[in-house]
Amino acid sequence: MKLKYIYFLFFAVLISSCDLEELPQATTSKGPIFSNESGLILYTNSFYTMFNGRNLHRADAMSDYLARKDTPPFITEGNYSAQVSTDWSWGDLRNINYFIANCTDPKVPLAVRKNYLGIAKFFRAYFYFAKVKRFGDVPWIGKPLEVTDTELLYKGRDSRVMVMDSVLADLDYACQNITATSEGTRSLVTKYVAYAFKARVALHEGTFRKYHTNLGLTGSAANLLNQAATAAKEVMDKGGYKLYDGAGTDKSYRTVFQNPAPVATEVMLSAVCDLALNTLNDANWYWTSGTYGDKASFIRTFINTYLNIDGTPFTNNPDYKTMLFKDEVKGRDKRLQQTIRSGDYKRISTGALVPAPPVFSYTYTGYMPIKWAMDDVYYDTRDLNINSITIFRYAEVLLAYAEAKAELGTLTDADWAATIGALRKRAGITGGLNSKPTVVDPYLQEKYFPNISDPTILEVRRERGIELCLEGFRFDDIIRWKRGELMQMEWNGMYVPELDKPMDLNEDGILDVAFYKTLPANRVAGVTYVEVAPVVAGKANPQLLSNGDSGELTWLNNIPRKFLDKNYLYPIPAGDLITNPKLGQNPGW
Repeated sequence: MKLKYIYFLFFAVLISSCDLEELPQATTSKGPIFSNESGLILYTNSFYTMFNGRNLHRADAMSDYLARKDTPPFITEGNYSAQVSTDWSWGDLRNINYFIANCTDPKVPLAVRKNYLGIAKFFRAYFYFAKVKRFGDVPWIGKPLEVTDTELLYKGRDSRVMVMDSVLADLDYACQNITATSEGTRSLVTKYVAYAFKARVALHEGTFRKYHTNLGLTGSAANLLNQAATAAKEVMDKGGYKLYDGAGTDKSYRTVFQNPAPVATEVMLSAVCDLALNTLNDANWYWTSGTYGDKASFIRTFINTYLNIDGTPFTNNPDYKTMLFKDEVKGRDKRLQQTIRSGDYKRISTGALVPAPPVFSYTYTGYMPIKWAMDDVYYDTRDLNINSITIFRYAEVLLAYAEAKAELGTLTDADWAATIGALRKRAGITGGLNSKPTVVDPYLQEKYFPNISDPTILEVRRERGIELCLEGFRFDDIIRWKRGELMQMEWNGMYVPELDKPMDLNEDGILDVAFYKTLPANRVAGVTYVEVAPVVAGKANPQLLSNGDSGELTWLNNIPRKFLDKNYLYPIPAGDLITNPKLGQNPGW
């Protein structure tokens, strides 16, 4: 008990401040921490709070494919500035650097120390990767700072190249020195989690440099993409993971996100929730509430990218624009029915299964997510969810390998079958599993990637968007592909053929929703009535139909979203710039 108390005091002092200029003065003896493996375990366990894993289910709240109750300030012109910018905090880095500098006690065998140093360097890479994605150039600090280190405390920013070289060096050390190759609870960093993270980082940086030609760094992109492919292949060949398919094509995909215990065949690292420990998440509350959360729902443009079950584009159907919700969700990639409420989806209420069509008090588009939300309504009212939240999984590794090879122009048919083909096979798709595509999908190219003519790159991006939706990757992907304009995409919803006519969305014989401009006098009991008149109570109505009396639902078109070149980076917070003018401000801010 006394030793635990000493540890607690040590960590409390060590991480009590959050800016580079605020230095901790640790006076507690380092001996109990660094002289035995138990102390190293306890210390490195403190790094895991950096993942913020239980909130990961909402990390795509600002993305191109979700409509939400309001427009994010960052992409609302005039609503974001250096005065409100955040995340220029350094407490986690100080905690890590202190460990790295002091993990030197010869009482602990060298191989053991290297293992925990590898874990520490994994988290330092994690810290700096987030900083570079947000701010670009940042100061690299590789040691715990002292009061006398004024030159380092108030230094300017180091180049993106220097910082990312250091990040990859840390990850190389982690890959080489972390000893655990597997861990049963899927809650700790292992060697292959480090390789997966290296693949993620190198893919991001390689494509960022390739497509952001203004940086003058395109010459180094191929090397980074090769590093991404090599790291991913290490996991594929030696990690022992595979895609989970134990629940069949109808349920396997969603099972990965619903299980209380991580699905160990596919999940590599997870934020494990536990009722007994009161470590729960709020996924149901966030995704099924009309008041809590963002009321986020997918837009139709993205839903249209889900393939038909035979592997052909849904938008090849000449009638796709006017297809009713109940029909457009049929015969598609089976991840669609595991991602949104559709068809015969049911929930559990007081132990009984009940039909659960989209609820228009929770959604603006009709495409209501269920990927993270558990089926029992018990979990809807506050943070009660017990499903574990995935941080790293094997599917991402397959996608990283496929994308890196596609960008390099070296993806083979065998590579395609082992990656994109395998993911689509798990989703029930029957066609195009064994060979690369040869024809560009005009819808995908026109709506999303007009500057890409390679059908393989297009299809890999389609697959990444679908497979990893709502897992916190989308905004970063848009940034690295230099497709910020997608954040301005219209928030459109399902097709409505006429006013005042109630619609049965799931074909259970019960009418669900109707859209009106003048509220009908004779309303059908149980039907949700949604007003789409241009003006309501003297104000512009954000919920309309694209053709006035029919068409796709649209949401918040009256508040334009704007993504400018400056939005590829966040501004340095104004207060920190005043404290250290050498930091300089990012362009446009």
